[in-house]
Amino acid sequence: MKKGILLIVSGPSGVGKGTVSKALLNGSNGEMTFSVSATTRDPRPGEVHGVDYFYVSKEEFDRMIEDGEFLEYMNVFGRNYYGTPRKYVEEQISMGRDVLLDIDVNGAMNVKKNYPEAVAIMLAPPTMKELRRRLETRATETQEVIERRLAEAKSELSHMADYDFVVVNDDLELAIEQCRRIIETSKLTPGYCEDFVNTLIEEDF
Repeated sequence: MKKGILLIVSGPSGVGKGTVSKALLNGSNGEMTFSVSATTRDPRPGEVHGVDYFYVSKEEFDRMIEDGEFLEYMNVFGRNYYGTPRKYVEEQISMGRDVLLDIDVNGAMNVKKNYPEAVAIMLAPPTMKELRRRLETRATETQEVIERRLAEAKSELSHMADYDFVVVNDDLELAIEQCRRIIETSKLTPGYCEDFVNTLIEEDF
């Protein structure tokens, strides 16, 4: 069985990460899944352990950190912890499923450090003016918040060179198609095909 890949998608708020990620997932014919994070926060009504999150105690989360069981983790607002469990990702990949991880730049760099085979895509806006227009069109945030998000966007985009690919989301359908091609291309690399190659060269002829 061919293994899957770990796909990281990052990008500034308003660039369309959620829309692109959902399109990739919906068009994968069940061959892709979102990564399920572990968290110390309590479940909300309707949430299911192992589906929405892996709900663990702070003590268990600390033990997982100590044992190196996270590809990345973070503390949000000094309250709850969230992390990407290595075991879940590797299990899904070994079953041939691609795992999609929608995280920020810091998280992405930590994942790349702990799982170099991960394929990282930076989703970028065509211009900062267009990003501002999208944020303002949403009409869900104050001008102060928008200005902060634009400043954060410049900081995030300064890390583009650390990613494997950059996709400019000027045309949504084109951006989705480019991401799909990246996934297909990544599965032709020597690292992805290593198990197949080893089996092939050891086979009698």
